[in-house]
Amino acid sequence: MRTIGKAVLTAVCGSALLLMALQGVAAAAEQGGMKMEGHGGMKMEGHEGMPAKSGGHNMDMGEKIFSGKVGPWAAEARLVDMKAQMEKSGVSPQTSARFAGQRHLMLFLTDPATGKAAAGVTGKVVVTGPDKASSSKVTLVAMGVHAGADVGMPTPGKYTFKADVESGGKKGSATFSYTLK
Repeated sequence: MRTIGKAVLTAVCGSALLLMALQGVAAAAEQGGMKMEGHGGMKMEGHEGMPAKSGGHNMDMGEKIFSGKVGPWAAEARLVDMKAQMEKSGVSPQTSARFAGQRHLMLFLTDPATGKAAAGVTGKVVVTGPDKASSSKVTLVAMGVHAGADVGMPTPGKYTFKADVESGGKKGSATFSYTLK
């Protein structure tokens, strides 16, 4: 019973976090925003007006962990530390502690010719942890301008992500890694 309660709390807080992020995307789109720099020539439609910092790290958009090709798309993957986001939002330390080791993986796919975001992206990501013996498979869910999933990354070390995605009858895959400190 306690596990179900934790799962419900995680789902509710995760949904609230995503709704807060989507409000920022909508506000940026309405205002026309400003051009995002540092995406290797990618036109990150829907990211205009969002704060950007050098070094590939931004608390609101997460840390960039991949930039390259996934099938026919230009792609960028980012990780958001959910505990840090909860702390930043002002929730109690007890609530934010429940998100320790949790990250939100965001995968942005754009058409390199038009710069438009791929619509209705679906797929799976296999995450292999530092011990290489354990892995988990998560389902990507379309979330506005990105596809995302929550992933557990409880211990420091190198994590490998193998993403297989589909949108509009086209498919692509990519493998990338991230070292959690």
